[in-house]
Amino acid sequence: MKKIAIANDHGGYNYKKIVLNYLKENKYDFIDFGCDSLDSCDYPDFALKAAVAVKSGECDIGILICGTGIGMSIAANKVKGIRAALCHDVFSAKMARAHNNANIIAFGERVIGAGLMLEILDAFLKTKFDGGRHEKRLEKVLKIENK
Repeated sequence: MKKIAIANDHGGYNYKKIVLNYLKENKYDFIDFGCDSLDSCDYPDFALKAAVAVKSGECDIGILICGTGIGMSIAANKVKGIRAALCHDVFSAKMARAHNNANIIAFGERVIGAGLMLEILDAFLKTKFDGGRHEKRLEKVLKIENK
């Protein structure tokens, strides 16, 4: 994995700092597209920056954090080619990568604990896409996206 896009709004600011420490400690290369304070801001602006970076190939994968993870994942999924998964458990994160080839994971700072978030993130980053029968299904998703 070359580079990770990370973005947050004010609701995800505290967890972004935790994730940045995790990424540094584990020697991941990243670009921070998020806000740098607790001042109210609009999550779509930051989700878009990270999603475009992943879509363009500037980054290989993305991490989004807001209060619930819902708004950021919805906004990112509006970008063609983005498959953002909101995950609250390790199994879902693994399946998002292995079966759905998700290229962005979203978290809600107000929903899960920081320790669990890091476990989920670790699983997401270390899981590879299984391909095979899942390729056919993703091709069907792409057809829907192109309509």
